[in-house]
Amino acid sequence: MTDTTSTTRTMLRAEGFTCPSCVAKIEKQVGRVPGVTAVNVHFSSARIEVDHDPATSVDDLVAAVKKAGFVAAPSAF
Repeated sequence: MTDTTSTTRTMLRAEGFTCPSCVAKIEKQVGRVPGVTAVNVHFSSARIEVDHDPATSVDDLVAAVKKAGFVAAPSAF
């Protein structure tokens, strides 16, 4: 039996954002990815936490950050 209500949390490390308005750009773009339920960008640590459907790929999340104009990669913490 599959639990269809499960959510995956992915951590990304980002580069290139220098101001709080960059945070809003990233949150808006990543939030548009189908299956994403929450995005939290930590400006001081350059960390992005994304809660999403397990079917949403990390590549899709990284691509959304890139579309916002920044570079990101998966991170263990």
